[in-house]
Amino acid sequence: MGKKLLLLWFVLFFILIQEPRVYASIKPREEYEKTGRVIWETNTKEKLVAITFDDGPHEVFTPQILDLLAKYDAKATFFVTGKNALLYPKVLKREADEGHEIGNHTFHHFSSRRMSSLQLSMELDKTDEAIEKIIGRKPTLYRPVEGVYNDTIIETAHKKGFDVILWSWDQDALDWRNPKAAKIVDHVQKGLSPGDIIILHDWNRNRSSETVKAMEPILKLLKDNGYKSVTISELLYRTKKPLPSILDPLPNFP
Repeated sequence: MGKKLLLLWFVLFFILIQEPRVYASIKPREEYEKTGRVIWETNTKEKLVAITFDDGPHEVFTPQILDLLAKYDAKATFFVTGKNALLYPKVLKREADEGHEIGNHTFHHFSSRRMSSLQLSMELDKTDEAIEKIIGRKPTLYRPVEGVYNDTIIETAHKKGFDVILWSWDQDALDWRNPKAAKIVDHVQKGLSPGDIIILHDWNRNRSSETVKAMEPILKLLKDNGYKSVTISELLYRTKKPLPSILDPLPNFP
């Protein structure tokens, strides 16, 4: 088993070194938005937002976040890396069991900026396999590392059946830098509007997480202002409204 794993890593390393770096075409956000192939936010008057977390799971911080989400009856979407999913499978399984959505955020968290289609495909496939092994199903959502997007990234993801999910431009508090919790909360509050996709991170290299400290004030802020936090898929479903309201199986939130 050890020899097979070593051989796999050698092959992957060789491909990453030999594969030519790709500088793919990049179009303005507006062009991608028109096609519906990349989603930054949704257009709705209903007070719905999607809180998303990147880079986890984390053995300490993620369970604390899950406790708070349960307390406020809020759902979130976790864009996980394959390597951390395999490190903390029980945490990932808890996310899924408690009704949160799981998305693909590549295996190693390498920047996609110069990645070829083959390299990205390998990262996505390996993460899919890790997630399916733990929760029994593959994700349908993908968030590029660092929010980088270009034709190669989008085409590769769509060929694999992923929706490419980014975030509202005014809802990135840069919490991965671990600023004070009050600053994170203030950033979310200032930009808050229906249909927002909020990006946060449940993984960092610090011993404490200001994101965790910010979560209860954020969830209370949403509740006090009549907002409901839902998964990305529910946000997309409710804002696209494929059915007339009278036939909609999901009740309207207050």
